[in-house]
Amino acid sequence: MLPLDRLRELLRELDDPDPEHREIPRDYDVPAARQRFRQFADAAERRFGPSVSAGMGQDASFLGVVSVPAEATRTGQPLQMAMSNFGPFVTAKVGLPGMPGCEDGLGDEFLTWLDELCTELGCIYVPNELLMEPYDGPTPLGDDEAGEAILAALAAASADEDRDDEEEDDLPPTWLDRYFQYM
Repeated sequence: MLPLDRLRELLRELDDPDPEHREIPRDYDVPAARQRFRQFADAAERRFGPSVSAGMGQDASFLGVVSVPAEATRTGQPLQMAMSNFGPFVTAKVGLPGMPGCEDGLGDEFLTWLDELCTELGCIYVPNELLMEPYDGPTPLGDDEAGEAILAALAAASADEDRDDEEEDDLPPTWLDRYFQYM
């Protein structure tokens, strides 16, 4: 795996502030990207068996996700690996999405396999700990005025219903949001 400082540099280098390139980079080779993802999914199936499922994203900065059920991982937790349209970056997590400790079940043997696979396919593994850092790049992530107006209206309606509930803090966008989420 590349050092975290170098990975941060790459995340910034490939971030294009042009709104036309939030989902895919300039000069994106769709057939080559899909072929790379198929090879990635096939390698996961060879390692974990036929219960592996793979699907591609749409209107997203990620190309696709490979899911491995808990019984196939031998860790008791499901595994998800995602490939971004950018880089292409690859990340992995165990357990439920968004839960703390999502990298705890990624053992050294698995990470070595994933890193070697990424190298073979021309990909770069990026650990979740780095992707959870606050996004400080130039690309607007859901900051459009229409989206803000809709969110404000929903918040006002929700406030009427939930005045007694504790308010949740709005979390700032992360690098995971930039490269591995729906746009």
